[in-house]
Amino acid sequence: MYKEIIEKKKSEFEKAIEHYKKEIGQLRTGRASAALVENLPVDYYGSKAPIKQVASIATPEARLIVISPWNKDDLINIEKAIRESQLNLNPNNDGQVIRINLPALTEERRKELVKVLGQKTEEAKVSIRRSREEAWEEIQN
Repeated sequence: MYKEIIEKKKSEFEKAIEHYKKEIGQLRTGRASAALVENLPVDYYGSKAPIKQVASIATPEARLIVISPWNKDDLINIEKAIRESQLNLNPNNDGQVIRINLPALTEERRKELVKVLGQKTEEAKVSIRRSREEAWEEIQN
């Protein structure tokens, strides 16, 4: 019986870890990453879809993200979604692709990132700790 409880909680641990990885992958460091914009919702024929489903995302340089939509009519919607996100990014639309230049990190931003990373890490630890305590209570009962 306790093995079933452990297996169930093991999947919860893995979900918590995956969520943590996703959260820290979306942190805006000084390096370009497709994860930064790939899940932003875009208006796509009357519904919302993540950018990764309507365009290809590349990072040809350390501080550059290039988004190439499969349908050029979606350029405006993608640009709008990026501008309206809370990422403080400035997309440049040249009619074919959208380029996003990421500025270098300031010392203030680095300190803020360390603080945010600490919060996300603590949230993940608390989630795992809570699952572990629930498993222990189930085993004892």
